[in-house]
Amino acid sequence: MSTLIASAKYSNGHEVRFASPAGAKSDPVPKDFGNGDVDTPPPPFRIFIGYDAREDIAYEVCRYSILKRSSIPVEISPIKQSDVRERGVYWRERGKLESTEFSFTRFLTPYLAGYQGWALFADCDFLYLADVKELVELLDDKYAVMCVQHDYAPKDATKMDGAIQTNYPRKNWSSMVLYNCGHPKNRVLTPEVVNSESGAFLHRFQWLDDDEIGSVPFVWNFLVGHNQVVEGDASTFPKAIHYTLGGPWFEAWKECEFGDLWIREMEEYEKTTVKH
Repeated sequence: MSTLIASAKYSNGHEVRFASPAGAKSDPVPKDFGNGDVDTPPPPFRIFIGYDAREDIAYEVCRYSILKRSSIPVEISPIKQSDVRERGVYWRERGKLESTEFSFTRFLTPYLAGYQGWALFADCDFLYLADVKELVELLDDKYAVMCVQHDYAPKDATKMDGAIQTNYPRKNWSSMVLYNCGHPKNRVLTPEVVNSESGAFLHRFQWLDDDEIGSVPFVWNFLVGHNQVVEGDASTFPKAIHYTLGGPWFEAWKECEFGDLWIREMEEYEKTTVKH
């Protein structure tokens, strides 16, 4: 059965997306969604995507890939450094080793979510190939965060469009994180802390104990150039491709592995864009 996609995008960048089977008729009988509220569906799953002005098309394709495949309502918000600076919740000076505008703004996710419920943060250089509902089904309230726990040591000195590559423990763990925003430990991530703490403290999740960090299968943060698909083993097939070294939107990375998938998705996205 085909699916109708409906979405609403607001002036603050938030987008809420709903999916329903084509031809489905409205039900006049009030529904109880199990949360005690009649006719009130569960809130959409919140997704925050790191935004960098020089990677606008990467953000748009990442967003599109999520919306296209999601079978649950999702609310997508870009984390734009210019916006959080204007709101007065981000004032940190950009360091020389920050390769993107969201190197540190990503850690505002629990704050931006009102320290309530679960939310996903992802870098903009992701291409989702699976339904985020599968990610939601992995959520476990005993954890403060959940992520792919890579053992990754990059070999190159630069990445993307010449940005300096840095190497540190737990590298790329923070590039896609499921935040249990209501967890008491995540109350530590106030704007003051995000603006003042070190990269080591934030990117290594040093506000948490190790047993408060849950694991997600690597296929949800499949690092191009590092992770490998094993022929015949479906458990190794990527569900979210991460072009961490650089994607086809950069001239130097047009021929990268899985670049053809991103280009096809971009072309499909552009066909859906109404130009005025």
